[in-house]
Amino acid sequence: MSRADHASRHVHQEHAGATLVSEAQSVLTAAGEQWTDLRAAVFRSLADRTAPASAYDIAEALSAAAGRRVAANSIYRILDLFVRTNLANRIESRNAYLVNTHPGCRHDCIFLICDSCGKAVHLDDDVLTRSLRAAAGEAGFNDVRPVVELRGTCAGCS
Repeated sequence: MSRADHASRHVHQEHAGATLVSEAQSVLTAAGEQWTDLRAAVFRSLADRTAPASAYDIAEALSAAAGRRVAANSIYRILDLFVRTNLANRIESRNAYLVNTHPGCRHDCIFLICDSCGKAVHLDDDVLTRSLRAAAGEAGFNDVRPVVELRGTCAGCS
């Protein structure tokens, strides 16, 4: 990797499994929010998926597991909280969510989304997103949060 390539990549620690859940709980409670049973269940459901999930997908899975109906509007509120506190990212074009595997780290979002299987891969490129924020600033926009979505076919579906 060249020096320029290395400088454009955002370095962070990825988490998985119980470590990811523990890190998410720490980040949420540090933000002054409670880690409730329902929030934990929503986070685990999201973390167990390889493709972005909608609030309805999560509500259906939690309803089946609990043997009682879990309302999608409750899930939406939790997912919005997760996005605000950096525990999840929203895939705008699909109105779906993807767990953030490095919840203590804030940065802009670049997603590669497979049109065949729905898989989403998150990339970091600070040079690209810095350029996008600069262009927005030149156009008179402030507090820009770049979310870039690139659609195509993943290697597994090609």
